[in-house]
Amino acid sequence: MTVTPPILLNKQYAEPTVFTAENLLREARRQKSLTRVHVPRICVLDPDGDIVRWLVRTQGIERDAGWACYHTDLYAFTHEGTRFGIIGCAVGASFAVLVAEELFASGCELLISVTSAGQIVRIGDPPYFVLIEKALRDEGTSYHYLPPADFSRIAPELLSMLGDAFLHVPVAVYRGATWTTDAPFRETETAIAHCRDLGIMAVEMEAAALYAFAEARQKAVACFAHVTNRMARAEDDFEKGADGGSKDALQVVALAAQTWRSYQTT
Repeated sequence: MTVTPPILLNKQYAEPTVFTAENLLREARRQKSLTRVHVPRICVLDPDGDIVRWLVRTQGIERDAGWACYHTDLYAFTHEGTRFGIIGCAVGASFAVLVAEELFASGCELLISVTSAGQIVRIGDPPYFVLIEKALRDEGTSYHYLPPADFSRIAPELLSMLGDAFLHVPVAVYRGATWTTDAPFRETETAIAHCRDLGIMAVEMEAAALYAFAEARQKAVACFAHVTNRMARAEDDFEKGADGGSKDALQVVALAAQTWRSYQTT
């Protein structure tokens, strides 16, 4: 007998949620005696935290004391004329979407995620970036936002904006699919072979959920995989390059932001 797992049961996708990010932040502000603040229009998720640490070390950016989230610190900085908010170390699908909900409830209009990823299909030697067009939903969070399907996808209009934005930059940025998993230490040979057969370029931990959230909530989210490793099966793995890859990652973020902003003014 086939048993439907609980994660696929009792999902009423059109029904509003009882617990909201807005109400959570309201109570956090009350407890912390904070006034309501708006985050920058463009925010960045930095699951590894390398970008945040590099900015703190080199530019002295400071934590935003008005950010009411219980679980994270928000920093603000300006790069190439654009004001950003950035949160580090929000690793995994559920954590990333929790933070995304809070950011959009606080004034964010575009969220860019840059997450480390392991190579599945070899298209070059790491490190390099992949603009994630679609992500295999091998995690749990996306099923609370969208009905079951193999993949969740970047919004077509956002992909159209960003699709050719990285053709003439010195940083290697490809386009393709990733595999989002909740269990990085259960990446078996069978699972990897299956993903390779699907043409999946890398494995990461957030994109499928972020894209499902974005579609369900009609928010702008762009996810990049920073392919840095071969799952520690090679010596000297997990090297991001100079400055922990932060300068390269910021170049990708800045170009995505500038491209998006240019469409908002046309």
